[in-house]
Amino acid sequence: MKAAMRAKDSARLSAIRLILSGVKQREVDERIQLTDGDVVSVIEKMIKQRRESIAQFEKASRTDLAEAEKFELGVLSAYLPQQMGGAELEQAVAAAVKEAGASGIKDMGKVMAILKPRLAGRADMGAVSTLVKGRLSG
Repeated sequence: MKAAMRAKDSARLSAIRLILSGVKQREVDERIQLTDGDVVSVIEKMIKQRRESIAQFEKASRTDLAEAEKFELGVLSAYLPQQMGGAELEQAVAAAVKEAGASGIKDMGKVMAILKPRLAGRADMGAVSTLVKGRLSG
């Protein structure tokens, strides 16, 4: 935050303040001190909101607002742990399917329950869900 202030980068500063605001709000609401995992979940929620906003703004031909959201999305993404690669993600899904003893699409919930804590912040859970669904249906 201090670096953004010194560089007079108001857009970046605004995005960082949004992150801090989201974290503080959750701490106040739940009356707890957030762990690193909790902070990652707050940032993931904010990223999801930005993606939905971008889709809506582009649908309404508001490229100016979509660009602002894309910038915030980039800043938010920088505060997440390094994302897993495709091959690594495939291996994690295969291991979870085997661990759960999943045989069909009806077992998707079991597999996702295993994967969610392991992959939190390191993978887009929407993409993971698609991979699991493909694995279980095919």
